[in-house]
Amino acid sequence: MTEEASPLDASYEVVVVGGGPAGLSTALNLARARRRVLVVDGNRPRHAATLRAHGFLTRDGVSPLDLRRMGREEVDAYDNATVVFAQVAALTVEGSGFRVAGRGVRGGADVDVTAETVVIATGVTEAMPAIPSLRAYYGTQLHSCVECDGYEEAGRPLALIGETADLAERALLLTQWTDDLIVFTNGAGTVTEDEERALARLGVGVERRRIDDVVGEKGVMTGVRLEDGTVVPRAGGFLRPVWSPALGFADALDLDRDDEGYLVTDRQGRTSLPGVYAAGETTAPGPQQLIVAAGAGATVAAAVNRDLIGLALDDAAVL
Repeated sequence: MTEEASPLDASYEVVVVGGGPAGLSTALNLARARRRVLVVDGNRPRHAATLRAHGFLTRDGVSPLDLRRMGREEVDAYDNATVVFAQVAALTVEGSGFRVAGRGVRGGADVDVTAETVVIATGVTEAMPAIPSLRAYYGTQLHSCVECDGYEEAGRPLALIGETADLAERALLLTQWTDDLIVFTNGAGTVTEDEERALARLGVGVERRRIDDVVGEKGVMTGVRLEDGTVVPRAGGFLRPVWSPALGFADALDLDRDDEGYLVTDRQGRTSLPGVYAAGETTAPGPQQLIVAAGAGATVAAAVNRDLIGLALDDAAVL
């Protein structure tokens, strides 16, 4: 069980590294296929500061932490599935399978087990623009997922803060929810003059001066203060962090990655190394909604189960 009431087995058919929606969905479906499954979760969810997650059918507005807790309880309810809190330090080849080793966290046992198959579902880490008070408003008035939180911020004067080359694209998307939007590049030259003109035609401003801080009163964001002291009133907005896949523990496997470091897989989540799969945000195109990650986990579970049987997923249509 999650709090590790009994010792771990020495080996499993499948070890899932990561206990978010992608990893737990993978584990749930494999448990129902009667596979012996271990989920190893580092218990450091990226969305820990987010109060509500949206767009998840039957769970719209659920706390992401509650969603993870309910998922762990559902997986743990199966006798052939176990969830533990541990930070995986190394994933290596061991004989014809794999070895997964890590140190327990939050009362979880240390992990040192082997598996026939491994599913990587560790998601991404995110680096925010270097602005002192961003974290004070992140998850309440400032968000990173437009599709997840655009509806709640609709009709308000919003900021889009970031330093990446896709700011203009994200600004265009945000115009579906607000007609009062300013893009803050924090001194980075990532919005071209052509993009700025296109945004201006839609009423979107571009502020290129560096940001001193985000300001507010009694925990409520009121504006963005620039380095020269100018305060631009804003009621909330969106950040564009820099996301990086959390894959350091798997470096020894030398898995194929794309130019941004995400694992390259086929449509069913198979990586370049047979027996290793990936689900959710560790694969391109990167961060997605929670329900999309859960769906990816179900897809990967079907592929894993069929591969363990020796039945290729692509052959299912002839049965």
